[in-house]
Amino acid sequence: MKPIILGTAGHIDHGKTSLIKALTGVNTDRLKEEQLRGITIELGFADLTLPSGQRLGIVDVPGHEKFVKNMVAGATGIDMVAMIIAADEGVMPQTREHMEICSLLDIKHGLVVLTKIDLVDEEWLELVKDDIEQFVRGSFLEGAPVIPVSAVTGEGLDRFKEALDSLCTQVPERSSAGLFRLPVDRVFTMRGFGTVITGTLSSGKIKLGETVRIYPASTTSKVRGLQVHGQSVEESAAGMRTAINLQGIDKSEVSRGQVVALPDTLIPTYMADVELLFLASNAKAIKNRTRIRFHSGTGEVLGNLILLDTEELAPGDRALAQIRLEKPVVLVRDDRFVIRSYSPVRTIGGGRVLNPVALKHKRFRAEVIDQLRRLAGDTETDLVAVHIESSGWAGCSLTQLRVMTNQSPKALEQSLAGLLSKKTILVLDRESRRYVHSANVNRLEALIRDHLSEYHRNHRLRSGMPKEELKSKLPDAIGQRLFTLVLNKMIKAGTLVQEDELVRLGTHKVTLAADQKKLRAAMVELYLESGLMPPYFKEVCNKLQLDRQQARQVLELLLSEGVLVKVKNDLYFHRQPLEKLKQNLVKFLTEHKEIDTGRFKDMTGASRKFVIPLLEYFDSCQLTIRVGDSRRLRKKAGQ
Repeated sequence: MKPIILGTAGHIDHGKTSLIKALTGVNTDRLKEEQLRGITIELGFADLTLPSGQRLGIVDVPGHEKFVKNMVAGATGIDMVAMIIAADEGVMPQTREHMEICSLLDIKHGLVVLTKIDLVDEEWLELVKDDIEQFVRGSFLEGAPVIPVSAVTGEGLDRFKEALDSLCTQVPERSSAGLFRLPVDRVFTMRGFGTVITGTLSSGKIKLGETVRIYPASTTSKVRGLQVHGQSVEESAAGMRTAINLQGIDKSEVSRGQVVALPDTLIPTYMADVELLFLASNAKAIKNRTRIRFHSGTGEVLGNLILLDTEELAPGDRALAQIRLEKPVVLVRDDRFVIRSYSPVRTIGGGRVLNPVALKHKRFRAEVIDQLRRLAGDTETDLVAVHIESSGWAGCSLTQLRVMTNQSPKALEQSLAGLLSKKTILVLDRESRRYVHSANVNRLEALIRDHLSEYHRNHRLRSGMPKEELKSKLPDAIGQRLFTLVLNKMIKAGTLVQEDELVRLGTHKVTLAADQKKLRAAMVELYLESGLMPPYFKEVCNKLQLDRQQARQVLELLLSEGVLVKVKNDLYFHRQPLEKLKQNLVKFLTEHKEIDTGRFKDMTGASRKFVIPLLEYFDSCQLTIRVGDSRRLRKKAGQ
C-alpha cells in the first residue's frame, strides 16, 4: 500500500477532532489545555486502516484563527484533505481561509465532510449543502463528495471510510528518488530513548543508523530508531508519517520548522525567487517591501516581499517576486509556500519556489524577469542550464543543482550529460562536480583578449604579458580554476600562446621600426663589448643619447629574447660573457671545491662593484651556495 496522509481543515468547533476520535478512537487533543478549553491548539496525529486495507496517517489541525500557523504546518505534508463543515453553522471564515491555504499548497485531492448532522433537520441540511456547492465552485473540491456524518451517532462514518478508500486510488504515489527531507512538526522526549522528532517525509527515504543533520542549523545526529504508524521499521520513505529517535541530541536543539536531511544536501538561504499568487479575497493591493510571515514546510519566518517589476500587486494578480527573510530557511525548487500579513495576521497569498538559493536582485531589470520566467517554464535540461549560467564565474556544484532543480538523481545526470555533450557547460572542478556555462567562459575569453590587446598596444616590444599580471586585471570573482581552464582552452584553440610565464595573443608579433632596430643593435653591441663590466642602464641611455622610455622597451625585448640577463636592478649583462664566466666557475669549483671573493675577482677581471652582484646572481640561480666568505658548487648544480 502506498503511504497517504489525510489532513483535516475547517473552522473552529466544527467537529474535526471529534470526527477523528469517532473514526480511530484516538483523541488528538493531547494537551491538558486543549482538553480543558475544548479547542485544538496544536497538531494532532492518528492513523486509520480503511476497509480496503489502505493505511492512512491523519493530521488533525486547529481551526481557531489564532492558530492558523499551526494549521499551515500540518497541512504542508498532506496528500488529501477532509474539509470539515458543521451542519449547524455552514461555511465560516476559517473554512474559507483553510480552503485558500490548501489551494496555495497545491493540494489536489479531498472531500467535504458535513458534521453535526444530528443537530439539524433535513431542510436545513439541504440549504447547507447548497451553500457548500457554491463555496467549492472553481476550487480543487468542486465535484468532490460531500459526506454527511455524526460523530455522536456514528451515522455516515462507514460511507466516509468508503469515500476515503475511493479517493486514495486517485492519489499518486510519492517518489522516493529525491533528497531526503523531513520537516519537523513535533519534538518530545521519551524515557529511555531520548529526543524524538516527528513529521511527514516530503521526499526521499531514510534508513536506520544513517547520519542526519538538522537544518538550517548544522547540528548532526544519528538515526537511533524509526517508527511509522507506531511500528518500528528499518526504512521510511516519502509520504510516511515518521518518528525518528535521534542519538546524542537534546530536545532543546530541535524545534518545529527545522528540517531533518542528510548532511551536505540542503543549503540554508535568506532569499528565494518565487511565483506568487496574491489572493483575490484581499481587500487592497500589496506594496513592494511589505513585511510578511513566510510559511514553508512546518516553519514560519518573518521577511519582506520584493516586487521586482511593479510597485504594488492587486488582489487576484500573480507575479514573479523575491522573498527576503530575517532568518535562514532550507527550500528546494517547487516547494509550496504561504504568506500571511504581519499585522493583523491573515493569509494573503502563496505559490511555489523557483530558485531556493537566490541572489539579491535589483528591481526593474528586464534580464532578471526574463531569467525568472525561464525558471518558471523551462524543461528539466534547460532549467539546469539556466542555473549554471546564472551562477556566473563561480559555477554551480552538483549539490546546488539538486536543490535548485529538485530533479531525481537520474534526471539530473541525464541533463548534465546532454549539456556537456553539446558543450553548453564545462566541468570546472571534477572533484566537487562544479560546472560553468559556456556563455560565462566566452565572456571571460573576451575579457582576456581585451586585456592582452591593450597590453600589446602599450608594450609593443614585449613578447607577452605575465600570467599573474593578467589574472590581477580580471574581476575578483574569477577563481584560479576558471582562469586556468579558460587559458588552456584558448591555448588549445590557438587564440593564446604561452611561453614560460608569459601569455600573448596568437596574432601578436614583436616588430621593430627602423629606428628601433638601430637602437637594438647599438645596445647589443655596447653590452657585448663591455663584457663583465657593463654600464648601468641609465649610463647606457646617457652614452647613446637615448629616450629613456623607448630604450626601456628595447631593453625588455632583449631580456625576453634572452640576449641580456638581469643581474640586479639597472644592471644587465650580455648572455655570452655571462655564460662563459659560468662555465669557468663550474670548472674551477669542480676542481678546487670552493672559491673566495678575491679569487673570483681575478677570474672575472672586473671591479668589486660587479663582482659582488655576480656572486649573488649565481647564488640566486642555485648554481652556488655561500659558506662563510667562500662559495661552493651546489650539489644539484654539480651533478
